[in-house]
Amino acid sequence: MALRLEGQTSGASWVAALTLGGVAALLHVALGATVRLHQGRSKLASLEEAVLLAAVTLSVGALIFFANLAPVWVPRSIPAGATLLTLILALFGRALWRRLKERDRLREGNGDGTRVLLIGAGESGYDLVVSMLRDPHHEWRPVGLLDDDPAKRHYRIRGVPVLGTTAQLSEIAERTGVDTVIVAIPSADAATIARLNLAGTEAGLQVKVLPAPTDMLGEHAGIRDIRDIDLNDVLGRKPVDTDIAAIADYISGKRVLVTGAGGSIGSELCRQIHRFGPSELMMLDRDESALHAVQLSITGHGLLDSDDVILNDIRDIDALREIFTKRRPEVVFHAAALKHLPMLEQFPAEAVKTNVLGTRNVLEVSREVGVERFVNISTDKAANPSSVLGYSKRIAEKITADVAKEALADGHGTYLSVRFGNVLGSRGSVLTAFASQIAAGGPVTVTHPDVTRYFMTIVEACQLTVQAAAIGEPGEALVLDMGEPIKILDVANQLIRQSGRPIRIEFTGLREGEKLHEELFADDEPQDQRPRHAAVSHVPVPGVGHDAVDALPLGGEREMIVAELARLC
Repeated sequence: MALRLEGQTSGASWVAALTLGGVAALLHVALGATVRLHQGRSKLASLEEAVLLAAVTLSVGALIFFANLAPVWVPRSIPAGATLLTLILALFGRALWRRLKERDRLREGNGDGTRVLLIGAGESGYDLVVSMLRDPHHEWRPVGLLDDDPAKRHYRIRGVPVLGTTAQLSEIAERTGVDTVIVAIPSADAATIARLNLAGTEAGLQVKVLPAPTDMLGEHAGIRDIRDIDLNDVLGRKPVDTDIAAIADYISGKRVLVTGAGGSIGSELCRQIHRFGPSELMMLDRDESALHAVQLSITGHGLLDSDDVILNDIRDIDALREIFTKRRPEVVFHAAALKHLPMLEQFPAEAVKTNVLGTRNVLEVSREVGVERFVNISTDKAANPSSVLGYSKRIAEKITADVAKEALADGHGTYLSVRFGNVLGSRGSVLTAFASQIAAGGPVTVTHPDVTRYFMTIVEACQLTVQAAAIGEPGEALVLDMGEPIKILDVANQLIRQSGRPIRIEFTGLREGEKLHEELFADDEPQDQRPRHAAVSHVPVPGVGHDAVDALPLGGEREMIVAELARLC
C-alpha cells in the first residue's frame, strides 16, 4: 500500500490494509495447512513446493481481491500487487535458503571425495552435478565442466563452472588437479566416446561414463549410474531394443527350465527370466560350482539345497527324462553346449555327444512331456560351417527343425533356434582372453590382422533368446542384426590403450576350421526376412532324420568324424 499510494495514506486506510493483510495471513495458514504446505509435503525450495506455494498464495490473493470489490476498503490494485510481491519474496527466501545450504554442503566436501571434471553441461550433466553435491558421503567432488557448445561458455551448474572445451581436457585437468573425468553424455556415439577415452587416458585420467538412458537406474542421472567405460561404448555396438517386457507374458506363471544354466549365456538368461515371475525356474547344469554362482546371483544365497538347481548332464537321457517327467517344464531354453573351437577340433566326438546327441536328448524329453516352447541356442558359426563347432551346432539346428515339424503336425509346441554372434565378456571370449594377457604383461595374441567378428552383449543375447520364443515360427532360426563386424585387432588395441601399458601384439595365424570373417547366413538362406521385428531375421532350417544322426560315429579317426559331421550339414 505504501508503494501504491506513495505514502499518502490515512490512518483509516492503514487499518483497512492491516485488516485485509491479517485476513490474508490467516487464510494463507489455513489453506497451507490443508495442503500441508508448511508440513513437509514437498521438499523445501523444490519445484514441487514452488508450485504449491504459488497455488496457495494466488488463491488467497484472489479471495482478498474479490472481498475488496464491495465495499472497496483499499484500492483494487493493492491486493493483486500484494499477492505477487508475497509470492516473489516467499520464493526468493526459499531459493536463498537452498543456495546457502548447498554452499555449506560444497564446503563440507571440499577436502573429501574424488575431484572430477564432467564432460557435457546438458541435462545429464546437470543431474549428475546435483547428485554429487547432495551426496552426504561426498564421494565425488565436481570442480568443473567441459562442453563444446559455444552457448555454454560461461554456464554454471550450482556454482560449478564450464571451464572450456573437450580439446582443452589435458590442460584443464592439470590446472584443476583432477584425476577422473566423467563423460555425462548418455547419447554420445562410439566415435565420441573413443576420442574422449583416448584423450583422458593420454592425460593420465580415469575415464568413466553414464550409460544410455534405458540403462540408468532412475529417471535422472545420478552418482549410482557412473561406471567404467566398457568395450561396448567404444566399438560402436549399440544394443538392439528387443522390448522383452512386452512379449514375455508367456514366461509369467509358467514352469521354465534352462539347460547350461551355469554358463555365461545360461546364467544371464536365468536372471532375466526370473524378472518376469515364472511359477518355477529350473536351472540345470553339470557344473555344481556354476550352479552355485547363478543361484547366488539370483536368490542372494548359494546353499544349493533347493529344487531350483538341478545337477544333470544332458548326455544322460535317462536322468534327463526322470527330471522332465517329474518337474514337467512348459518352456525350455537349451543353452548347454561345448563351444571352444580349438578343443572341439581335437575332440570332435565330444561335440557329437554334447552338441548333437545332447540336444536331441533334451528335445526328445521335451516332446514327451509336452513342452510348449523350446529355444535352441545356436551360433553364427552354424552358417556355412567350417569347423567342428559349426558343424555340430548346424546339425543341432536341423534336429530342432525336424522335431518342430513333428510338433507342428500334432499341434502342440513351438521349437526353434536362435543364432548368436560372439558375446562380449562371456567365459573364454576374446575379451576375457585379451584382459588376462594384458594383466600378465602380454603379448596379446591375435590370429590375423584382418580377422573380424560380430559382437553382442550378454544381456542383448539373452533378450533375443526370450524374444525368439515369442515371435519365431516352428523350425526357424532367428538371427539378430548385429551391425557391422568388428576387427579383432581394434579390440586388442583399444584394451591395450585403456590399460596404459606398452603391450605387444603377436599374430598367431588362423586356427584349423576358423574363418577370417564370420557369416550370419548360409549361402542358400534368405538374408533379410524380418516380418516381426526390425532387427530380427527369420531363416528356415531343413530338418535331419534320426537315422542320420544315429549314424554319426562316436569314436575312431578324428578325420572320419569330422567328415561325417560335414556331410550331415
